[in-house]
Amino acid sequence: MRRVLSHRTLLPLFPNAAARKLLLMMLFVLTFWVFFMASKNHIEFLFHFNNPVTLRQWHILKKFLHSEGLQNTSASPADEELVMVTEILEKLNRQIPPRPFTNLNATTSAKESRATILNPRSTYCIGDQLDILLVAKDYFGHRKEYGGDFLRARMFSPALKAGASGKVTDFNNGTYVVSFTLFWEGPVSLSVLLMHPSEGVSALWRARNQGYDRIIFTGQFLNGTSPVFTECSLTLNTNAEQCQYLDTRDHEAFYCMKPPHVPCEALTHMKTDNSDVSYLSLKEKLLFQRFNIAVEMVKNLAITVSPCNRNETKKKKCQIGMKTPFPSGYTFKGRWISTFCEQSVFSDIKDINNCLTRKLIYLMGDSTLRQWVYYLNKVVKTLTFFDLHGTGMFHTHVLLDTNRHILVQWKKHSHPFVTKKLFSVKDDNYIPREIDQVAGDSHTAIVISFGQHFRPFPINIFIRRVINVKKAIERLFLRSPDTKVIIKTENIREVNENAEIFSDFHGSIQNLILRDIFRDLNVGIIDAWDMTIAYQSEDVHPSNSVIESQVAMFLNYIC
Repeated sequence: MRRVLSHRTLLPLFPNAAARKLLLMMLFVLTFWVFFMASKNHIEFLFHFNNPVTLRQWHILKKFLHSEGLQNTSASPADEELVMVTEILEKLNRQIPPRPFTNLNATTSAKESRATILNPRSTYCIGDQLDILLVAKDYFGHRKEYGGDFLRARMFSPALKAGASGKVTDFNNGTYVVSFTLFWEGPVSLSVLLMHPSEGVSALWRARNQGYDRIIFTGQFLNGTSPVFTECSLTLNTNAEQCQYLDTRDHEAFYCMKPPHVPCEALTHMKTDNSDVSYLSLKEKLLFQRFNIAVEMVKNLAITVSPCNRNETKKKKCQIGMKTPFPSGYTFKGRWISTFCEQSVFSDIKDINNCLTRKLIYLMGDSTLRQWVYYLNKVVKTLTFFDLHGTGMFHTHVLLDTNRHILVQWKKHSHPFVTKKLFSVKDDNYIPREIDQVAGDSHTAIVISFGQHFRPFPINIFIRRVINVKKAIERLFLRSPDTKVIIKTENIREVNENAEIFSDFHGSIQNLILRDIFRDLNVGIIDAWDMTIAYQSEDVHPSNSVIESQVAMFLNYIC
């Protein structure tokens, strides 16, 4: 009879005590590894997920990887990425804890809450900090015992066309301090808007991460000359045959129901619509009626700022890699003024042309960057559109000045792209792939902006995309460290009742994620969020004055 090996039979072979300890340790590790690898879902076992979004995403990722025949490895990029996504999700879940919601009267009331100036003075000087103490109360007049309200603070002087953001500090006990830096002289009005009470914030966060079906994607396939329409999505829950559009390196996936007798390669166009799906309860929906969103909490608070004896600190010229504080700037007489660097003024067309000469500029992202192309075409008359035979608003846009060797190109980011207008997918590419195609040099600049189209989907989709963009930028810097990369953050947008899909709360979270992931990269930041609050430009496509300020900041970074 074959003798079974065990620790009792093996130990006499190792008389040395140290050797025995090493043997027992190796046996323990081997046993653990056998059980670990035998588990069907050993990656889930490794990460002990508590978040249903993360687990759902891992199932999608597994399906995606297995469809390509990829092998699981102990340190695969997919595993590393999943760890990063999980860590960020856990951090966000701690920052946005569940809040009890019994009825509307128990939520934060803008009318009942109280705002007072801390340590009021008889004279306020330019450069001083003004603090407001805000005590949140519910509709019964009871002080709130926890924080988490989504607030927007702004100071402004309409006659001076001046505005700036305020910084909100949440003490998580129902009290907040809103801080303003006094940038200009004269009468200043103060505003704090209750965008959503903490109970609404909690509901939005829970609802966002529950599903992918708030947006309906419709793909158009061409069967000869006849269009065939079918359902598409970031994930499809069906056993029917699907067309899978997969990026194996970056683990990006998009699916369409396969039309009969039509190849998957025949997908040419896409459009979207909002669905009736909601993950909010009927009671929670009361929080997002228009009269409950963006309600003023500060009543008649205004001060007058004096010049005093101000010594202005000399700032360094704006350049790539500078850290942007908050607020990063303010508007004065309609012009954006940076708080952290000295800006050159590009008011003369000759100065703009000199800056752009021999530049290759690639704009990658959403239609808020496409606005730059229209602005440059209007201001710089020598920049003319090159006809690429595209149709609709979302085809690739190219501006050329052949005499000065200037190229400006805008290309939309790939899925998810949300619009009711039909757009071509044949020139689509994910931003990391676009970055990989840029050779790069000191005369090349890349501007990246995305976020608005990600708001209706679970946050892990956005996190993964930002991670992939960061990796692509790192690859670019390895082969061409002189290439200039600028990140334009997301801007605020109009307030409407479709908050579950498009609330600025989603944008604020995405801005935090973007800044956190890109914090160590040598890139320039154009703070469109801060700009649009200062300008009070509440439109998904900001006003022309905002675009002018963004382009001016860009020119300062590259010249």
